[in-house]
Amino acid sequence: MAEAPPTPTVLLPEAEVARIVAELAERIAPVTDDETVAAVLLTGGLWFAADLTRALSRIGRHLRFDALWLASYGDEQSSRGRIDVHAPFQRSLTGRKVLILDDVFDTGLSLAEAVRHAKEAGAAEVVTCVFARKPWPKPRAPEPDFVGWEAPNRFLVGYGLDHAGAMRGLPDICALD
Repeated sequence: MAEAPPTPTVLLPEAEVARIVAELAERIAPVTDDETVAAVLLTGGLWFAADLTRALSRIGRHLRFDALWLASYGDEQSSRGRIDVHAPFQRSLTGRKVLILDDVFDTGLSLAEAVRHAKEAGAAEVVTCVFARKPWPKPRAPEPDFVGWEAPNRFLVGYGLDHAGAMRGLPDICALD
């Protein structure tokens, strides 16, 4: 019989997640316009991107939407050190500002790859935003332009973060260690 997974420990409750997203929207609105393309990194960033684009709409900023499906983890708990592209951007980015959205910044590989793809697709400017930034032992480039929460160096699940595809739907951000 398989061993039961550890019980998640709530680090950031749903109400605090919502407060952080609303604050990020206020900070991001002045550097975007209605022609900006919000590009979510799938699949983990989907929860954050949906909430952030709704928060931006509530304050009068109606971004366009796209996605880039990158994978560096698979079902593992640590990055494989390479990025696979499962689906590229669908919308033309030529001459547009692109706001790349992701759930968590740890190695920086996915964000750097997304910025590269957006620039190669003709983006005039690329701005990046992550919900959470985890500490990392060495410098990463590029650092995100906007960060919602400085996360601890723990294995996180919930709000799009997963353990082998599970627990993404938890409304809180939890530690699973």
